[in-house]
Amino acid sequence: MASEYKAVAITTIFLSLMAVQLSYVRVAAASWCVARSDAISPALQTALDYACGAGADCSPIQSSGLCFLPNTIQAHASYAFNSYYQRKANAPGSCNFGGTATVAETDPS
Repeated sequence: MASEYKAVAITTIFLSLMAVQLSYVRVAAASWCVARSDAISPALQTALDYACGAGADCSPIQSSGLCFLPNTIQAHASYAFNSYYQRKANAPGSCNFGGTATVAETDPS
């Protein structure tokens, strides 16, 4: 019986310590890299080509891809920019693309 109380006490202490530790964990705010609405198409195309060649996963925005539609330079650039940005772990400077991109704090989808 005493060992059962000891086990309960140890479990309670452990869970209390875990709760305290979790209260100090900061959750990073989610962010997305999207094409600027005022960016001109030729600049977006250049930046899109760069992103796709530099590590973004652009297969979903190919004509047979699941994210091809809407078939606009703005949508495709936003997809590629965000893919690159996420693959770079949201690193500072990884969402610029010659001034054609910006970081969004709200989910653009």
